[in-house]
Amino acid sequence: MSIRVSAILMSLLLLILIVPGTSFAKADGDRVQFFQNITVGPDEHVGDTVCIFCSIRMAGSCGDAVAIFGNIVVDGTVSGDAVSVGGGIKLGEDANVSGDTVAIGQGINRHPNAVVKGEVVSQAGPAVLFGLIIIPLLPVILVVAFVIWLFRRSRYVPPAQVAYRR
Repeated sequence: MSIRVSAILMSLLLLILIVPGTSFAKADGDRVQFFQNITVGPDEHVGDTVCIFCSIRMAGSCGDAVAIFGNIVVDGTVSGDAVSVGGGIKLGEDANVSGDTVAIGQGINRHPNAVVKGEVVSQAGPAVLFGLIIIPLLPVILVVAFVIWLFRRSRYVPPAQVAYRR
């Protein structure tokens, strides 16, 4: 692969990671991040927050808070739902969630003074993480193993050199 093709592929990958974050964010201050944590200060109000492969720290207020393979720490107000898939949710002393709170992966750590007005769903344990990561990737793993097997099977092995004695 030439350097030019590599540069084009890396540019396309960067574009795929950046465009969804800017196109899905609304004008009312939504925050969407990939691989970069979101922190909302105590005096800030933002719209919905979505974080993929990163964590959310909420000290202010927001609409919905969603973290995919990341954690959510709430010390402020979430006026919608708080959802973490592949991570956990920690509700501090001053936490207030108006909607549902769902954590699949590490579960929910809730202070006794934290207020949740909706349902609380907490699924924790290694079996849950195994189901979230390994099972969806199983077809990809099998295809890669099959391709490696095909290449190893069809690889040319030169005949061994025979030494003659006199």
